[in-house]
Amino acid sequence: MLDEFARRVKDLRVARQWSLDDLAKASGVSRSMISQIERGEANPTLAVTLRMARGFGLSLSELVEETGRASTIAVIRANDRAHDFRRDADVQIRTLSPLEMEKDIEIYEVKLGGGGVLRSAAHFEGTREFLQVETGKVRVESGGDIEALGKGDSASYRADVPHAIVNTGKGPATVILVVVYR
Repeated sequence: MLDEFARRVKDLRVARQWSLDDLAKASGVSRSMISQIERGEANPTLAVTLRMARGFGLSLSELVEETGRASTIAVIRANDRAHDFRRDADVQIRTLSPLEMEKDIEIYEVKLGGGGVLRSAAHFEGTREFLQVETGKVRVESGGDIEALGKGDSASYRADVPHAIVNTGKGPATVILVVVYR
């Protein structure tokens, strides 16, 4: 059981692309203790296990009960900062798709502050983006084409040319963005 738990902790950490220091910071458990746990050299107390579960954004039962079986469901927790792709005053981008799917299909939640703009250079040839407006109003630019979109609208456009998503409102706008590489 200890070896299975050690594997589970390491697998969760690696899946999030976290270093030992990242998990230590998220959980409040020392780097050396985490390393010992992952090597199967330490049997964590209940308090340490609970702190590690919270660090991963899981309940204690989600961390412990999953030990011993591989789930086919990949979960990205809302508070998992490893999936924050970009976060500044104007634009916040959070990855919603598993990181191992990158360069096949990517799914993002994009939040644009009032007047915020997400400009992108051309992606690989054949790349397309699909966008759904959740809140606010945006303008999509792709090459020389421009379309205005509001809440509930969606669009598909070329992303192998310079393109942009522009918040045309004064308040925040949120879109779900899917990037498909061919």
